[in-house]
Amino acid sequence: MVAQPDTAAPARDRPHAVVIGSGFGGLAAAVRLGARGYRVTVLEALDAPGGRAYVYRQDGFRFDGGPTIITAPFLFEELWGLCGRRFADDVELRPMSPFYRIRFHDGGVFDCSDDDAAMAAQIERLGTGDLAGYRRFMQLSEAIYEVAFERLGAVPFDSFTGMLGLVPELVRLKSYKTVHGLVASYVKHPKLRFALSFHPLFVGGNPFTTTSIYGLIAFLERRWGVHYAMGGTGSIVGGLVNLIEGQGNLIRYGARVSQITLAGRRADGVRLSDGERIAADVVVSNADTANTYRELIPAAARHRWTDRKTAGARYSMSLFVWYFGTNRLYPEVLHHTILLSERYRELLKDIFDRKVLAEDFSLYLHRPTATDPSMAPPGCDAFYVLSPVPNLLADVDWTTRAEGYRAAIEQHLEATVLPDLRRHVVTSRVMTPLDFQDRLGSFRGAAFGLEPVLWQSAWFRPHNRSEDIDRLYLVGASTHPGAGLPGVVSSARVLDRVVPDADALDR
Repeated sequence: MVAQPDTAAPARDRPHAVVIGSGFGGLAAAVRLGARGYRVTVLEALDAPGGRAYVYRQDGFRFDGGPTIITAPFLFEELWGLCGRRFADDVELRPMSPFYRIRFHDGGVFDCSDDDAAMAAQIERLGTGDLAGYRRFMQLSEAIYEVAFERLGAVPFDSFTGMLGLVPELVRLKSYKTVHGLVASYVKHPKLRFALSFHPLFVGGNPFTTTSIYGLIAFLERRWGVHYAMGGTGSIVGGLVNLIEGQGNLIRYGARVSQITLAGRRADGVRLSDGERIAADVVVSNADTANTYRELIPAAARHRWTDRKTAGARYSMSLFVWYFGTNRLYPEVLHHTILLSERYRELLKDIFDRKVLAEDFSLYLHRPTATDPSMAPPGCDAFYVLSPVPNLLADVDWTTRAEGYRAAIEQHLEATVLPDLRRHVVTSRVMTPLDFQDRLGSFRGAAFGLEPVLWQSAWFRPHNRSEDIDRLYLVGASTHPGAGLPGVVSSARVLDRVVPDADALDR
């Protein structure tokens, strides 16, 4: 465990770290830097913490803005431990069983869980003899997890030779395949292939193009479970804020960074949009990586992450999210439901490749009140429904299309799992790709930053230690190891390898 800082020393005598953004990556980074002796200031442009995990409150309902699934609770337990506290004392996690219900276009369902007997029974009912293949796939998923997550998830990829050293391991684990291609080599039934391969959509990837490294998620869920944080994911955000403030450090809201200031090629602070300058010994950006380089650092100071290189990269899809509350309960709807279009593969091509807004959609429906009634007034249900859509490279005017698209989703939900929905909606708000761009600062409105294809993974992603600017460090979805809560929290773990200890910093 990293030693706690000597809080008896005057704060001004400790090296100062500025963290841009209070998403999960930024908050985790602030906790880790504080535990290593830094005086930390977190700067958040919005009026509350969380970034994509911002909490919306309206009409007595609470809606988690983004992440809803906790799959690696040990990462949070580690952060609490750095502060001499127990995660379980501040946040209650409830295991989900099943993890998700998948509802196929023909009305059939498949429940994903860590119950081996229940999974085996469902697989055998499919009648394709896939049980043995399923178990072989899970063994490979475990092997990928052990290498890509446990061994490499917190290792910086500063060196290309280090990446080359992994090639034999990557070949052994079939990382040249896509996630869907890997799964399809083990099982035959299309429904089971989907159930084992859809997970890249949780991190902004197309299962038909995402490297099979992300096949580790199937075992990650089996190993650690899928959990819900009581009070919503915002309860974890609030807990992290309390840890930071308990270290004697500061979070400022409404503080939009307009520039990372430089002394030569070294970051020495930031300038806010109101002109205020804040000096720093190190700067950590949890802002979108493309915008960090394009908007906060002068072009003349950048050699690798130029405007041309960032513009030429491939970015994830965006999301259309409808948050809504009803004045009745839908007890037959589970906590997590995935509703699939008949055109699943072609729909993904529309989203990722053709960049067109299709008339059909596949949806993720979140009903937190299935587990936590406190998220809505008595007798009411809170929901959010998420539809993957193209990023802003698509020719879609969301200022005119949003309401029609929302209404189409509402009609589909009413016809499938939420009967009589329109009559019972009492509160509503939407988030479109424009919100990801304008409110959350995501380049091209990409909800998950860089797309997780093989040539944008590990060394090929923007490094956690900036290649262009000394003492600038990056955390979040577009750095190593990637998007999703385990990824962004792990990106802060990498800082322990690349940021000098406070007492060893050459000032």
